Formats: sequence, structure tokens, C-alpha cells
Amino acid sequence: MLPSLAFVTVASLAWLVPLKSAGSGRWVLLGVVIVVTLAVRAAIAAVVRRMPRFSQATGVAVVAAYSAMPVAVPLLQLAVDGAVTPPGGRVVGFLGFVIFFAGAFAATQLATTYGLGALLGQAIRHTVYDLRNSVRLLGRALPALLFVTLFLFFTGELWQAMNRLSWWRLALVVGLFAAVTMFATATRLRDEIGRVEQDLRPPRLAEACVGTPLARVPIDDVAPDGPLRAVPLDGRQNRNLLLILATRQLVQATVVGAGLFTFFIILGTLVVTPETAEQWIGSEPAYLAAVPGMPVALLGNATLFAGFGSMYFAVTSMSDTDHRRQFFAPILDEVERLLAVRAVYLALRDHARPAAQSESSNDVEVGA
Repeated sequence: MLPSLAFVTVASLAWLVPLKSAGSGRWVLLGVVIVVTLAVRAAIAAVVRRMPRFSQATGVAVVAAYSAMPVAVPLLQLAVDGAVTPPGGRVVGFLGFVIFFAGAFAATQLATTYGLGALLGQAIRHTVYDLRNSVRLLGRALPALLFVTLFLFFTGELWQAMNRLSWWRLALVVGLFAAVTMFATATRLRDEIGRVEQDLRPPRLAEACVGTPLARVPIDDVAPDGPLRAVPLDGRQNRNLLLILATRQLVQATVVGAGLFTFFIILGTLVVTPETAEQWIGSEPAYLAAVPGMPVALLGNATLFAGFGSMYFAVTSMSDTDHRRQFFAPILDEVERLLAVRAVYLALRDHARPAAQSESSNDVEVGA
């Protein structure tokens, strides 16, 4: 947690920099402050990466220093300004800093516990991969989705509803689709995690470790008696796996939803003329101010079907046999590889502990 906590601390100190008095150079000064803040975080992250664990005293010192910042920053601000602030303003400012630092601490702890930063990086890499293979992905997924949604697109009642529906209501509808998707995905993935087969034979372990820091580990020494014993996952590890699977699944659903949105925008632009849209809606359609000539109902319909299609794809890709083989099986293969690498890591750790204890006892004997 230390790099992120240091980033919040340094960023709060940057609040004291007098940008208003810098005049025309305030943007340069602001850029310098941002660069210094990011550099401090990167430097601390590089140092901490070499330290496997803090002592208890160091941990207490870090938390104490961080806890003092909500008090120190407002006091320093008063000293820098040199102005008399009303007591009510001081209390509000102090409570605001306390709430901000507490929220940052809780968010950092959650992100560190479940590796949200690594998951975000993995999601970005998978997004790039899915975009590279979007033609194959959409070519397999779109025909079934269009069979479900295409005829509804030419329904006059739906165009009337979308023409009158406000954007915040449409956002709530899409949010409802997203909530159903996440609930169904989480429920299904919990069952899938319990059914993942852990193939821990030496050949599979060696194959799984390729491209990881354990690639050079001699697997025959780690597993001399054949397959390793599977170590059960605890609750936090199960939730971490659930996040990995859900992130990957939602990225695929997002790519499919973007493809559906683009298809219906193009289809509506080519097929639905202004006269047809006016006949379906019953009055002159509302048009987007940012895109002249595009009916609001067309954008609403495309958004609605994209959200519905994403939900439909996410659910069917885990339940339908054909969809499962094409879209969901590769995700489970990735999890199986992850568990195989974890088994090698745990085996190495178990082998290292007796050796470390033996060296420690030998040192004690030599000293005696």
C-alpha cells in the first residue's frame, strides 16, 4: 500500500503550492508538481518492490505518518496563507481532509488486497487482444444476437419510446442490464471456480510456467513424486479468481456490445429515412444537436440493443454448449494455468522453509 499512500500524501502537499500567485507560469508549475508527485510514487514503488515485508514498527510508523496528514495539511495551509479563516471553514476543511484520507486508505487497502491494479492491466491487455480479434469474435457472436434483436429494431412503438425517453432513464435501463449481467456472471462463475480441474502433473506445470518468473524452475525437483497436491483456495483467493473471470467476461461482452451498437447505427442510417422515422414516431423526430440528421430514437435504440446484446452474450456464453466452447472455455484455461503456477510457487515455498530453518539452526550451533 505504501506507494499509493505516498502518492496521496505528496498530492495533498501539492495543494499548498501557490498556483494563483504564479501568474502566467502557473501551468508550468502545475506540470512540475504533477511530474514530481508521479516520480515520488514510482521511486517508492521501485524501492518497496525489493522489500518482501515491513517490520511491525515500520508499518506502524507508515500508518501514523499517513494519519497525521489530514491534520498537518490544513495547519500548513493556514501558515502558508497567513489569513484568518472562519472557524466553521476550518472545521469543514478538516473533516473534508479526514474523510478524503480515510476513503483513500480504504480504497488502497481493497485494491492491494485483491490486486485490482494488476487486474486492470490485465483487462486492458485483453481488451487490446479482443479488439485485434474483434472480427472473429463478432463474426461468431453477432449472428445469434441479430436473430434475437433485429426485428425488434423495426418496431414503431420502440421508436416512439426512445424518442420520448430521457437520457438519464436510458442510462438507468443500461445500468439495469449491467446489474443483471454482473449478478448472473458472479453466480455462474462461483460454480465454475469450484469445477475447475487442477492438472498438476509435471508436464502441465512446466507448460504453465513458461513466460513467468518460475520458468527456470526445475519441475522435476519441485514435483519428484509426480503430480502436486492441490492446495484449497481461501475466501479471499476465491474472490480474486471471481474478479479475474468476471473482468475477462465483461470485456468480451463490451466488445460485442460495441459491435452491436455500430451495426444498428449504420443500419438505421441506411434504412430508416426521416419520413419513415416520422411515420413510426407519429410526429417529427427529435435530432441530436451534435450530429445533425441523426434521430435521438436511433441512438437510443442502438444503445438499448447494445446493452441487451451484451447481457445476452455474457449469459449464453457460459451456459450454451457451443458458446461456452468458443468464448468461455479459453477463460477457464487461463484460470487453470494460473492455479498450476500457484501450485509450483507454493511447492517452492514449502521446500524453502525447511532449508531456511536448517540454516538458522546451524548458525545457532556454530555460534554456540
